[in-house]
Amino acid sequence: MHRRLIAPGAIAASLLLAIPASAAGFEPGAAGIGDPYYPASGNGGYDVAHYDLRLKYQPATDVLEGTATILATPTQNLSRFNLDLGLTATEVRVNGLKAAVATSGAHELEVTPAVPLPKGRPVTVVVRYAGKPSSVRIDGWTAWHRTPDGGVAAQEPESAAWWFPSNDHPLDKATFDVSVAVPDGTQAISNGVLQSQSSRIGWTRFNWRSDKPQATYLATLAVGKFDITTGTTANGLPVLNAYSKDLGANAGAARASIERTTEVAEWLEGLFGPYPFNALGGYVPNVTSGYALETQTRPFYSPRQFANGSNVSVVVHEIAHQWYGDSVSVEGWKDIWINEGFARYSQWLWSEKEGEGTAQELADYVYATRAADDPFWTVKPGDPGADNLFHGAVYDRGALALQALRGEIGDENFFAILKGWPAKRAHGNANVGDFVAYAESVSGRQLDALFDTWLYQPSKPAAPAAAGARTASEAPAGRIAQPKSWKKIAETNTIHETGHHH
Repeated sequence: MHRRLIAPGAIAASLLLAIPASAAGFEPGAAGIGDPYYPASGNGGYDVAHYDLRLKYQPATDVLEGTATILATPTQNLSRFNLDLGLTATEVRVNGLKAAVATSGAHELEVTPAVPLPKGRPVTVVVRYAGKPSSVRIDGWTAWHRTPDGGVAAQEPESAAWWFPSNDHPLDKATFDVSVAVPDGTQAISNGVLQSQSSRIGWTRFNWRSDKPQATYLATLAVGKFDITTGTTANGLPVLNAYSKDLGANAGAARASIERTTEVAEWLEGLFGPYPFNALGGYVPNVTSGYALETQTRPFYSPRQFANGSNVSVVVHEIAHQWYGDSVSVEGWKDIWINEGFARYSQWLWSEKEGEGTAQELADYVYATRAADDPFWTVKPGDPGADNLFHGAVYDRGALALQALRGEIGDENFFAILKGWPAKRAHGNANVGDFVAYAESVSGRQLDALFDTWLYQPSKPAAPAAAGARTASEAPAGRIAQPKSWKKIAETNTIHETGHHH
């Protein structure tokens, strides 16, 4: 046993800390983190550093049992705090002591610790919980996909509440350890690196680790029977792709697309800088949805994305998000353009690389085929509103804004910005104004008028200066040929049509 002497003053101080704090000066944390689009999302009063999730899931019954250990630090003197959880909590402990628990709203778990929590002093929260994720409806919708052989959590802007308690907003990112026991013969797929797996008495446990900050909606869980391919990148990064065994006619096209993930990531490193995470890959479960999602390190793809054949463009979109959306995450959901505009523009650049239409030709086509009275132009990518969070204008008009920027400041400055931004804001959060300020600092140009025109005015702008090709104004709509890549890019327009209307 190791002993050390403690000074009397330190003993007195520790005793003071152990005395329950007076209610005076200790307040409940807010039930929302403060996002005007989704007031109930996230919670106030604390910041999470790490989630340790130990789960057991039975595909036959859709029963999920979990113990979540949450490491957090209060950002105020807390008398009570909320977690977001749709399943049923059976016990909550804070710093080892049982806490009082109540529920409110659609997914609020109100936790009152036995001893109030001082600002800045780390706390450990353990939540035991269980339920059937497929039976949970929050505001009438679900983020849990039931599959013939299991279940999947993948949805935006929220999915965590269906499988673990959290501070469910991108502003509070954390590292993750996810350990899942499933019946032998079934696999559990999650984010990051598969650290280990072991079998015991009919159950196999898979242990996953994401060691860089991750937004809660970017955490994913897929349980089922998968064909799995593994490898490494040239830099030694582990790659894992997974395909449901029952994808049917879509299986070949899905593999032909997702097996090019390493190639896509290496190309994007040339645009955006070093890949920001500890693993790479993708997975295609047998779900009926049509969208894809940039779940961190391992994007989710619906089989329908490949119904018309292979589509590497959708892989480009989701891997681009690893820099724009995952490493650099939105400060609030109104800032969705700094996710989606850039991921769409990456598809345009891929088209340019593949000789299937330059970014300028795609910009010309989008601009010319949308008449001035098209409602498309009334959506403001820089602040689209919650109902238009995934509107096509956020993607295509958002990419037009980037092409206009490229034409205004030139390729050298433009590509320096594309690479510098993810490095400057790595593993953090940002808003549209932050990006505008960064673009101005790199280019030495005043750009607020350009961004106001393309991101905030509810009308069709005048055609921008060309970036290395003709302008749309010089080529009437009827004379602009559809770029070869357009159909594949357009097939990804349902990429985030999740059916979720918050």
